[in-house]
Amino acid sequence: MSILDEAKTRAQGLMQGLMGKAVALAPDSWVPGGHPDPLIRRQHGHIGKPVSRLDGPLKVAGQARFAAEFPMDGMVYAAVFYSTIAKGRIVEIDAEAARAAPGVVLVMTHENAPKLKPTPIFLTDPKAAGGDGLPVLQDDRVHWNGQPIGVVLARTQEEADHAQSLIRVRYQAEEAATDFDQVKQAGARQAQFMGQPLHNEIGKAEQAFAEAEVKVEATYVTPRHNHNPIELHAVTLAWDGDSLRVHDAQQVVAHAAWTLAKVFDLKEDQVVVTSPFVGGGFGSKTLWQHQILAAAAARLAGVPVRLVLSREGVYRTVGGRSMTEQRVALGADRSGKLKALIHTGVTAKTSHNIMPEPFILPTRSVYGAETMLLDVQQVELDMIGNTFMRAPGEAVGTFALEVAMDELAEALGMDPIELRLKNEPEKDPTQGLPFSSREVEKAFRDGAERFGWSRRDPRPRARQEGEWLIGMGCATGTCPYYRMPGGAARLTLTRDGQAIVDVAVHEMGMGTATVQTQVTAERLGLPMDAVRFNYGDSTLPGLIMAGGSQQTAAIGASVIAAHRTLVGELLKLAGNDSPLAGLKADEVACRDGGLCGLEDETRFESYASILGRAQRKSVCVEAEPPQPMETMHWSMHSHAAMFCEAAVNVVTGEPRIRRFLGSFDCGRILNPKTAASQFRGGVIMGLGLALMEETQVDPRNGRIMNPSLSEYHVPVHMDVPDIDVIWTDIPDPHAPMGARGVGEIGITGTGAAVANAIYNATGRRIRDLPITLDKLLVPSLGS
Repeated sequence: MSILDEAKTRAQGLMQGLMGKAVALAPDSWVPGGHPDPLIRRQHGHIGKPVSRLDGPLKVAGQARFAAEFPMDGMVYAAVFYSTIAKGRIVEIDAEAARAAPGVVLVMTHENAPKLKPTPIFLTDPKAAGGDGLPVLQDDRVHWNGQPIGVVLARTQEEADHAQSLIRVRYQAEEAATDFDQVKQAGARQAQFMGQPLHNEIGKAEQAFAEAEVKVEATYVTPRHNHNPIELHAVTLAWDGDSLRVHDAQQVVAHAAWTLAKVFDLKEDQVVVTSPFVGGGFGSKTLWQHQILAAAAARLAGVPVRLVLSREGVYRTVGGRSMTEQRVALGADRSGKLKALIHTGVTAKTSHNIMPEPFILPTRSVYGAETMLLDVQQVELDMIGNTFMRAPGEAVGTFALEVAMDELAEALGMDPIELRLKNEPEKDPTQGLPFSSREVEKAFRDGAERFGWSRRDPRPRARQEGEWLIGMGCATGTCPYYRMPGGAARLTLTRDGQAIVDVAVHEMGMGTATVQTQVTAERLGLPMDAVRFNYGDSTLPGLIMAGGSQQTAAIGASVIAAHRTLVGELLKLAGNDSPLAGLKADEVACRDGGLCGLEDETRFESYASILGRAQRKSVCVEAEPPQPMETMHWSMHSHAAMFCEAAVNVVTGEPRIRRFLGSFDCGRILNPKTAASQFRGGVIMGLGLALMEETQVDPRNGRIMNPSLSEYHVPVHMDVPDIDVIWTDIPDPHAPMGARGVGEIGITGTGAAVANAIYNATGRRIRDLPITLDKLLVPSLGS
């Protein structure tokens, strides 16, 4: 069995382990936000308050240290050398000039690298974090154009960069699969995601489509996308004997520590990874080859190393979103009821990772069609391993599906919102489960009223202001609720009324520390300044990644579990001399820095009093929440209604977004300020997906041709309009704290809303992203 086959088998086993015990847990057994949790019966006002991010002052003052800012005595700087062929072997590396260059400490290639084990691929083990499963610098093989094949260490970054430019390599190239269109013709095979086939079939969809009264069918194309967090991927690390200390830009610290230990054949506790501040991740800041290169070179040279990928290096080394070609065919009766929903297509991946772009994920739950056929096929290219990128599957899948829904609405002569609401499912179409909470209609109705949808003229090109054609479009957005297992948290309460939460999670700018401080203060009945939230360190409890919009729910569930355990310990310490004597944990509540009886609040004792009488300075507990089985009983998703007003210049073809509104249904909003920031950030990424982002690859040799922000365009301030955000704020009774994810929902549906608005403005239907002016100019808009 190959490494990849073994990885796939382990991934499938992992997911079956996560999902296979549905009957072991009643759906409301942990009393999440919508249920009457006695421990927080009295509200203290922290939840729902627009609290500014606690890390803000540190960042503004320049006191927040990122991965490339940790000083280490004797540290040297690294520069990576990349391959220039897509497949083959290295015949010769001439590094003598580099070794002789000023300041050079080490040149490391496959010829002198230490022995390393293959990298465990993300999702093949609960703790695996690798972006690809290839052994790093262990042989002369080249697997993609841009693969790291050497690293130089020098006293300064400039010296390292200069030295690596002196390296000369002779290759023996082999025929490589680098042309997506060409490889598709040779055939594709069934894609899998998280150990399961990307395939759903209900009834005879093709037959129903052929017999439908009204139907639309089209192909939608999305390109490769690259990650571009403003903070470059970086690592600062050092060895102390056989122990490795790593300061990383990381969104899976505990996973990264375990994975590095496997690569270097160490015990897990011999690797410590910290990542207190991360300047954006979006799925990219896991474990890639650069951290392994830095650690191997540091061990070989015996000095601390700092490695910061250049912007080009991020494109060469860190995967992104893969391209897709999607067919959507919708058949309906004259009333607009969907009789057939077909969403199929093909995407590309590599042979050394397990991440196809799962673009049918949103279609599984959005509409209640009578028949459905959903399928993703994959082909393999010799390219960098693609990976998770904000809303994997949903971001590009909603583009195809929601543009097709707009086309169907036009064919029916029906309002696009009414068509969508007419096809709201009563239960999950593919799983058959009831929805935990679904307020899509409210999101659309509220959004339409606020946006002024009633003023939209359904006729294309009906509104013009000078040189600008104006149009409105809408789309549905959706993102699944996840809560990964392994979320242990430690909660310490001191005699002076301070609470400390320890959990190995991440702050990447989304307000994690702030919101969880609010949650902990609310549950304990303490002021926020009495709570300290420690995170970003692999030595802390827990195995919670910042991904899948699940971190808030996962941490919240862990804090709830630790809080309950803490209350039980406090009641034991209180003893028979306390006003609380005889009360059980479900008979007390937390308020005003102490515990009180639910039925008689005069039975109160402060935490300080309880610990003082017990002669304890503190009490510390660690607990894990129940396994995440809520999704075995309920179909759980965040939803959005997206509205766009676009303008297109009739002379130049330039598209501009004039205003945008997102109306969100994400359960309870714990912090309106940080949630609004997340919603807007997702929308901005969606605008980039719609209008400008595209990784351009030379199909002849697989080389990324625009590896810079001057050539790979992302939205800047002048591209971003006024973005209005509203939400239902209706708690989900089956999610921790009643909250579902907000981090990724903003990008879903945005691309389709933009495309639909541009069609309403111009009458030109663009099905191939990005929507650039050249696609709008032919034929001339002015004609």
